[in-house]
This record gives sequence, C-alpha cells and structure tokens, in this order.
Amino acid sequence: MLKKLTVPTASREQFLDITRQVQEVVREASLQSGTVTVFVPHTTAAVTINENADPSVIHDLLFALDHAFPDHRQFRHAEGNSAAHAKSSVVGCSLTVIVENGRLALGTWQGIYFCEFDGPRQRSCYVKCQAD
Repeated sequence: MLKKLTVPTASREQFLDITRQVQEVVREASLQSGTVTVFVPHTTAAVTINENADPSVIHDLLFALDHAFPDHRQFRHAEGNSAAHAKSSVVGCSLTVIVENGRLALGTWQGIYFCEFDGPRQRSCYVKCQAD
C-alpha cells in the first residue's frame, strides 16, 4: 500500500512529528509484520528519526544544521535556498522502519520527523507499507 500524506509547514525551518500519521497508514494497510518506508519528494525537505520526548533536541538539531550550513552569499544557486538543499541532502529523503505486531518498532524516545528547511510550504511525503 502506498499513501501520500500532506504536510503543511508553518515556518522556514521546522521539524514536524509525523509518527502518528505513519502509524495510521500501517493500521489502514493492516500490516502486521514488514517494513514501512517514508519518502520525501522535495529537495529542500527531509525525513529523520530522532527523540520526540524533549523539544529541546529538535531546537538543538536545527541549531547544529544552521551552524554547519549557514546561508552564504557565495552560494551560486539563484533562489537563495542553497543551505536548505545542503541540509536536505545530509539529513536524507527517506527512511525505513520495521513493523511488528502492527506497530512501528521505534525506540521509547524515537519519533519520525518531517524536516522543513525552506518553508512555509504545502509539502507531501509518501508512506509505503511492505509485508514480510
């Protein structure tokens, strides 16, 4: 089963927890055992797994990415979002999670995050369920 999720973002840079939406797709697919792949079809957005218990972690991740990839006037890309492209490439556009007993096999503190680096925009991501 393949499902397209709509992800509206509200700011230039933002991490949105989409764990519940992905788990809902697993439920809709009646997937008991297998994998789920989340894919982001954008060049200035990404997807990752990280801690979802302390919001400071997301703040720190954005701070670290801004430090690693600051906006520079030397970038040649005319749209002014080269740092967003770099962040997206480093974080990645897809991930795979094991599903067992109908549940995402995430750790206690883990969540799936849609990462916006050039918002706000109306974004999308694809969720693909695959049985064993």
